[in-house]
Amino acid sequence: MPDAALVMRGGLIGALAPFVVFLSGVGWLALMGAPDERGFWPILLAAIAVGIALARDRHRYCEALLAGMAQPIVMLMIMAWLLAGVLSTLLGASGFVEALIWLARSGGVSGGAYVAAAFVVCCLVATSTGTSFGTIIIGGPLLYPAGASTGADPAMLIGAILGGATFGDSISPISDTTIASAGTQNTDIAGTVQARLKYVLPAAMIALVVYAVAGGARSQTGDSIAAAVGRPDGLPMILIPVMVIGLLLKKRHLVESLIAGAVAAIVLGLSLGLLQPDQLLRFETGSFTARSVVIDGLERGVGVSVFTLLLVALVSAFEVTGTLSRLTSTSAGITNPWRAETWIVTTVSAAVLLTTHSVVAILAVGPFARATGIRAAIGPYRRANLLDLTVCTWPFLLPYFLPTILSSNATQSGTALGMPRISAFDAGTHNFYSWALVAIVILAVATGFGRTEGPPEANRP
Repeated sequence: MPDAALVMRGGLIGALAPFVVFLSGVGWLALMGAPDERGFWPILLAAIAVGIALARDRHRYCEALLAGMAQPIVMLMIMAWLLAGVLSTLLGASGFVEALIWLARSGGVSGGAYVAAAFVVCCLVATSTGTSFGTIIIGGPLLYPAGASTGADPAMLIGAILGGATFGDSISPISDTTIASAGTQNTDIAGTVQARLKYVLPAAMIALVVYAVAGGARSQTGDSIAAAVGRPDGLPMILIPVMVIGLLLKKRHLVESLIAGAVAAIVLGLSLGLLQPDQLLRFETGSFTARSVVIDGLERGVGVSVFTLLLVALVSAFEVTGTLSRLTSTSAGITNPWRAETWIVTTVSAAVLLTTHSVVAILAVGPFARATGIRAAIGPYRRANLLDLTVCTWPFLLPYFLPTILSSNATQSGTALGMPRISAFDAGTHNFYSWALVAIVILAVATGFGRTEGPPEANRP
C-alpha cells in the first residue's frame, strides 16, 4: 500500500510554493542573462528551504529530498556530465576543434550553412543513439567552438545543436520518450514512429530553413582568432567521437562509452604527438596544486552536476505531496475529441513543467490519456504522439531544464576561440525545431488531422 501523501501547510498552494520560488528566480536570472548554471544554485536552495518550512512532516520532506538525489538515474547523469567534460577537454587539447575549423574553412562552409549542417549532424546522431543528452554533451563542445571561423551566429549555432538533439529525442524508436509514450498507450513503437513523421519532418524543415537563412553572424570578430589556430593536425581525433557513437549504437552503457572514448583519446593523442604527458597531470609545487586537462574537464561538469542534484531533490519532495496524482486524475467524463486532446496536451505539459522529467510526465499522464482517448475515439498512435511531442518541446525551450542548461554549459568550450557563453534562456529561444513543434501540435489539436490513427482497440479504458 503506497504511503499517504505528504501534507503541506497551505494545501495545494503550499505544495506549489517551492516551485513558484524556483521559477520566479529562474525567470529573473534569465532576464538578467545568467551566465551559467551556477546562478541557479542559490535559487534552488531557497526553494528547498521554503518547502521544508511549509512541510508538516519536515523529516519526511528531507528524506524525500535525499531519496531523489540518490536515484541511480541521477548518478548516471552526473557521471555523464563529468565524463563528457573530460572527453571534450581532451579533444580540445588535441587540436580536434581547430581541425574542424580548418575543415569548415577549407570546404567553404560558413554562416548559415554551417549552422544548418550542425543541425543535421545532431539530428542524425540523436536519432541513431536515441539520446538528446548524449548528443548535446558530445556534439556541443565540438561543433560550437568550430563556429568561430565560419561566421556562424553563436546563439543560432547552439540553438541548432539543441534543436538537432531534440529532433532525435522526438523521433528515434530507441528514445526513452518514444518507448514510454507507445507503452502507456498499449501500441507498437514502429507504427507510432511512422505516424509521427508527419509532425516532426515539417518542424525539422522549418528549423533547417531558418538556420540556413538566418544562421550567419552579424559580426565576424571571431574570424581573426580562429584563422590563426585552424589546422588539420587533429583530424585523426574524429575517430574518438565516432567510436563513442558506435558504442552507444551497440547498446553499450553511456558511462562505458564515455570512459572508453576518454582513454582512446589519450592513447591516440599521445601516440600522434597531439597531447603531451604533462598535459595529463602536472604539479605546481609553489601553489600545492595539480593541473590537468582531465581535471579541467571534471571541473566543467561540476556546475550542471550540482544543479541536477538540487533540482531532482526539489522534484522528488514535490512528488510525495500527491499533487501530480491529483492533476492527472481530472479527465473523468471527457468524451469530446477536441477537449480530450486539449486535456492530454495541457496535462502532460503541466506534468513536465513541474517534474522537469519527460518520461516521468508521460508515465504519470499516460494511463489517464489512454482512458480518456478511448472514450473520445482518439487513436493510440495519436495519443502516444501527442504525449511524446509535447514533452519534446518545453524541456528544450525553457531555461531551467537540463537540455538547455547542458547546451549553455557546452558553449564554455568556445570561449578560448572567441565564441561567447550563451545562456540557457538564449539557447532555448533559438531552438526553432521545438518552437515549430509547438505550433504543429497546436495545429493538429485544432484541426484534428490524424486523430484516429492506430490499430483497432477495445472500446474501454
